[in-house]
Amino acid sequence: MSRPTSRRRFRAGIRRPRLPLPRLPGRPALTTVLTASVLAGAYAAQAVAALAPHVPLLLAATALSLTVEGVLYRWQRGVPALFAKAHADVTVRHVLRDLLLLVGLLRLGEQHRETQYAPLLAGLLLCYALHCAIQAVSVLVRRTRTLPVVTRNIDASALRLTPAPPALLRRPGHRLLVFGLPATAGLTATAVTDDTRCAAAGIVLSLAFALGGLVTLSLRLLPGRRPAGEQEVLAWFDAWLAEYRPTVGLYFSGGPSSVYQAGMWLEPLARLDGRPLIVLRERSMVSRIPATDIPIVCLPKVPTLMRLEHSTLQVLIHPSNSGKTSQVLRIPTIKHAFVNHGESDKLSSCNPYAKAYDEVWVAGPAARERYALAEVGVEDKDVVEIGRPQLDAVRPYAGPPTGAYTTVLYAPTWEGWDGDPGNTSVIAAGENLVRALLADPGVRLLYKPHPLTGSVDPRAGAADRRVRELIRAANRARSGPRPAPSKELAARTAELTRLTAAEFREGADQAERMLVQSAPPPGRAEAVARATAAWEAAYWASLPEWEHQVVVDVRPSLYSCFNVADLLISDVSSVISDFLASGKPYAVANTGGMSEAAFRAAFPTVTAATVLTPDATGVPALLEAVRHPEKDGLAQARADLRRELLGPAEPSSQERFAGAVRALCAAAGTHRARMTGRAAAGVPGPRQAPSAPARRTPPARSASKRPGQPA
Repeated sequence: MSRPTSRRRFRAGIRRPRLPLPRLPGRPALTTVLTASVLAGAYAAQAVAALAPHVPLLLAATALSLTVEGVLYRWQRGVPALFAKAHADVTVRHVLRDLLLLVGLLRLGEQHRETQYAPLLAGLLLCYALHCAIQAVSVLVRRTRTLPVVTRNIDASALRLTPAPPALLRRPGHRLLVFGLPATAGLTATAVTDDTRCAAAGIVLSLAFALGGLVTLSLRLLPGRRPAGEQEVLAWFDAWLAEYRPTVGLYFSGGPSSVYQAGMWLEPLARLDGRPLIVLRERSMVSRIPATDIPIVCLPKVPTLMRLEHSTLQVLIHPSNSGKTSQVLRIPTIKHAFVNHGESDKLSSCNPYAKAYDEVWVAGPAARERYALAEVGVEDKDVVEIGRPQLDAVRPYAGPPTGAYTTVLYAPTWEGWDGDPGNTSVIAAGENLVRALLADPGVRLLYKPHPLTGSVDPRAGAADRRVRELIRAANRARSGPRPAPSKELAARTAELTRLTAAEFREGADQAERMLVQSAPPPGRAEAVARATAAWEAAYWASLPEWEHQVVVDVRPSLYSCFNVADLLISDVSSVISDFLASGKPYAVANTGGMSEAAFRAAFPTVTAATVLTPDATGVPALLEAVRHPEKDGLAQARADLRRELLGPAEPSSQERFAGAVRALCAAAGTHRARMTGRAAAGVPGPRQAPSAPARRTPPARSASKRPGQPA
């Protein structure tokens, strides 16, 4: 593929942003509406029964409301938040339930029994006062255990970390339900028996529970029971940085659905000769990063993040852009490289934000040219070709399928933010493609949708569900030998789980997780790599060769799916670029309304692909070319495109990646030395303001002179 031709293709393929598709207003889930209605009806029935009074109805309504509360906190945890927004939180609901029981007791009894029930009311009020006190102390305990730095794979025992308090004491809804249950039960029993001793016993038991919980939490606030304070933690972190002396790190900020972006760079980072570090910004992401031995630090606040300026950290690589990226770019002692989490012909692969980094590391010449043609401010001298180190795990093409089935991987991308119908094939072509593949009795389909499918456009999510149902229906209609339950897979799963999954007790908070996820034992990373490879081999061997699969879990990985597939069908995305490392045939769905000629001219990654239309009429011919290589006229084009997109085979991508890290570290060191020299010479540094000249004190004015009178 000549370079000028590539220029024309890319320039034609730059898509203009479009407004997002309007999202249809979603209906509340039927179960949510039903549960809320039942709870509201229970309280209404309880009020009617208390005023009537009617004991059976009062008992039934009280029992129903308690049951629904338990269902809410066990299976529908989002509903209590909706009630709280309406100022009907668990405390209000519980007070209302108990007060209605008291009203019922007063209505059931004889006249002038208020004085008999006054102690019960006082006991109830004391229960709620203790509940509020427990909540206040719980907040204080949580604050003492919310450290300014969260770590993983680092020995943090010096911070006096301890197991978290019982989860029941930290959750106000659960706590009030459990601690208040004896009082509610006692009041209900009194309504049946007319014996106030039942209510008194229940209230006393609730008071004992509440008092015990208050004492348990209060002991956590004693000086010897608290974790280290903020300044002590920061001093410990500075000392750890000085001892570990990190050189290169991975910076990541994002949510659970984007964790794969950081995960794909963990192994290349771990194989570097330097001392790597992972820097996160969201506390919840510390436990979501896949298994690794690299030290992980989460620095939620900007002042804490800025402490990296005085560390030995020289380079940070960035697999994605986020709003918080601009904060770390302010550190002048660190060089920053954007490595992205995949490359494609989409405009997002040459985002203007990339010019904020010191360097942009790309896979091959095509990406360099992409930035040049996009004219987003990234200079050619700042673009470094490193290949794709992750693709070392992709096995090369070994010939056409030899078994009874041709394995086809359909891996569409997501719908994107701009509403372009050409982003994903799931909406317009997904069902047609899958039907055409399932119609061939010699095809085994692997369907691996993008994790973000349906997150912007509900139509994509609906199409994804329909595709899955088609696959399930095809499996029900198909039959064949099924291997016995794999003992090998069970053993490999147990081994991999033992190596990668930290065992936390239920209710462990971040401080306790820091204590559990301490420094890993030597050699764990190598053991995990071996166990993962063995698990993947056992996993594929355990499946019937005729059975279609929907792959949505973390394991097996996308690259593992590459290795077992004979053919890839995808969209214009980084999946295509990565699959080219295998040299196997691939196809791209054209759902943007372009002609095939325009589609090929617009996107260089389609050069070596079979283009499929939304009606999937080309699927039979595609399968024929896969099974009979002599009919495959794109093999040489795939080899040429691989070099254009991924760079040369030698030196390896890992070697080029390591070389880029060393070069940028050297540049960072030179920059630091230059800034240190300037500071020694009295030149203001990037964070020093020039000192203001001393102000001269004006001479005292003579008392005999008036303002404006010459001296």
